[in-house]
Amino acid sequence: MYQRIEGENWRQVFIVGDLHGCLSEFSSQLRRQHFDYHQDLVISVGDLIDRGANSPGCLALLASNWFKAVKGNHEAMALAALDEGEGMLWQMNGGSWYHALSEPLQHSVRRALLQCRDLPLVIELRTHHKTLVIAHADYPAAHYRWNQPVDEHLLLWSRERLTQNLQGQGAVIDGADEFYFGHTPLKEASHFYNQYYIDTGAVFGNKLTMVQVQ
Repeated sequence: MYQRIEGENWRQVFIVGDLHGCLSEFSSQLRRQHFDYHQDLVISVGDLIDRGANSPGCLALLASNWFKAVKGNHEAMALAALDEGEGMLWQMNGGSWYHALSEPLQHSVRRALLQCRDLPLVIELRTHHKTLVIAHADYPAAHYRWNQPVDEHLLLWSRERLTQNLQGQGAVIDGADEFYFGHTPLKEASHFYNQYYIDTGAVFGNKLTMVQVQ
């Protein structure tokens, strides 16, 4: 469930919002940041696939040493569809691209999707001065602790904390300095207490948010 990354192993570290197949927008962001593929790192909040123009291309990023990701609910839906053979939920949420692929490409993409089983649900990034926690939708606890058991469904799907924050009823999550989430598309990246919500709906024509944290 948890993966730890030491920031000292990288020159610069960025966290990027939900890609949803928006590979060209992501590539543009990397160019603007003068990203060095040998020294820098990007961590994704998940949802690499569905709805956008290039889901296979975004999925292929997982093979790169400079790219890490937590599992998103769209990866979870894809895995459930492949495992159970019942893909209606995935199809309704943007998964139709998979069945439109040619058979050879579908075969290679299936292998990549099945490897998403091994993605962590939580990444802990330790920089020189801070401990940062990255999860897809939420960290469903009042206190963060390394390897603490938490509800997987809430990590991938919950909007309760964001709703509370938007209503002015949020609170700090103890145990780490900053938390980064995606999942819910917002017009602008939002910051509440020590929580950052960085899905700004790139797949719907808005900007892709990429935050430099080191």
